[in-house]
Order: sequence, then structure tokens, then C-alpha cells
Amino acid sequence: MLAFPNCKINLGLNIIAKRPDGYHDIETVFYPLPLQDALEIISSDKLEFSSSGGSIPGDPEENLCVKAWRLLKNDFPLLPPASIHLHKVIPTGAGLGGGSSDAAHTLILLNEKFSLGINPEQLARYALQLGSDCAFFIYTRPCFATGRGEELETLRLDLGAYSFLLVAPPVHVDTRWAYSLIEPRLPALPLKEILRLPVEEWKGRMKNDFEEGVFENYPMIKAVKEQLYIKGALYAAMSGSGSAVFGIFPKNKIAGIVFETGYQVFSIN
Repeated sequence: MLAFPNCKINLGLNIIAKRPDGYHDIETVFYPLPLQDALEIISSDKLEFSSSGGSIPGDPEENLCVKAWRLLKNDFPLLPPASIHLHKVIPTGAGLGGGSSDAAHTLILLNEKFSLGINPEQLARYALQLGSDCAFFIYTRPCFATGRGEELETLRLDLGAYSFLLVAPPVHVDTRWAYSLIEPRLPALPLKEILRLPVEEWKGRMKNDFEEGVFENYPMIKAVKEQLYIKGALYAAMSGSGSAVFGIFPKNKIAGIVFETGYQVFSIN
């Protein structure tokens, strides 16, 4: 069985409060984009995991796809075991949710392969055990997210009239470190209020609270955002805790835009 886990970007990201459990309360909009990995699950004599494409840091036995298998295995027989192969396209450590998407789609494929009958709400609860934004990828539609990212409200938000450019500089930003730089605060303007405005009016209003600290420590990421505006973006921002930065452009106005060697650039028209 085959699936194509997609990425997300954060349209605005406000870090509102530190929670007693050590997490943070946030508000953000998860917006899905069709930059995709490829995930295949087939029957095997034993559980196996392999990968190709982009590098995946860490122990393969601790990959989120393997953790997703083990999570369901606690409650279901899952026989015979499976061989999981992941072809990685979405950059890792870039704030695009690639690992979370891979995990969520592993749950979806296993549910289908073994006819487990788990409904989307139950799948989302399993996904949440793997990561705060994993539940979003069970639904993969624009969502206003609160709590630590697990409380999801579907939005009627269609940016299909625009083109996107995703740029991932050759740097990995640690999310825990990025949170350590944050002083939580209420936003000057609620995110939902900004979303009512045209995209052309988001600049200067919509914020990602991670940007200030990350940009100070990684000037190359800040420079990407500046370059996107110079190249004609209507709105540009870092996604999540970085390092990827996205630009929203008028439709079909991203042809020929290039960045330095070593930067991963993805065009979505």
C-alpha cells in the first residue's frame, strides 16, 4: 500500500503561554501543501524500516513511522508484520511537519491494510501520542490550531489562487532550543482577525513568534525571508520553528526564482 505524506506551513504562529506540563499554548493555522514524501507498507516476515531520498537523522528504530506501528501494535495484532519504506522529499528539521505527516500516514495505511476500522477521530488521538501536530495530518485540511497544536478547528481557507515558494536553508533548527528563546505573550491582533484580510495585507500584521530569536542566531534564514519579499512575495514567513521559509506569490509568478547552491527550493503553483 502506498501513501504520499504532505507537508504543512504555519500561517502565523503565536506562542501565548507556558503550560504546567512544560508545553506551550499556541495559536496557528496549519495549511497543507502538496510537497510530499512517499510511504509504502507491504507484508513481511518481520517489522522492517528502510528509507531513501533525503537523509533522516536518528536511529531508524526510533523513526516516527516505526513508533506509529508499535503504537497500534499495542492494541491490534497487525499480522503478518510489515516492511515500511519511506522515500524522503520534505526537508527534515525545517518546520514543515514532514516527520509528523509520515507518522500520521503510517497510521492511516495500517488502518486500511489491516481493516482495523479506526475512525478519523480515534486515529487523531493515536497520532497525538506521536507529536503535537501529528493529528493535523490525519485530516490534512486547513485548520486553526490551539492548545499545543492538537485542538483543531477546520477553516474555509483556500489559497489556490496563489503560488508558493518553499526555501530550506542548509541549517537545522532545534525546536526545544527555539522555544527556550520565547517570552510567551498575547498577540496584538488575533490571528483569526488577520485571516479575514486579503493576503496582500498580511505583511506586518501576521507574525511567527519564533522568528525573532531564530533570525538573530541564524541570519541566513532571515535573509531568505527578505529575499522572498524582494523577489515579489505578497507575504513571507518562517514555518514553525524553522528553518524553512515560505513565500506566497501571485499565481504563476515564481518561475526563474533561484537561491544559493545548497538551499532546497520547492515551487508550488
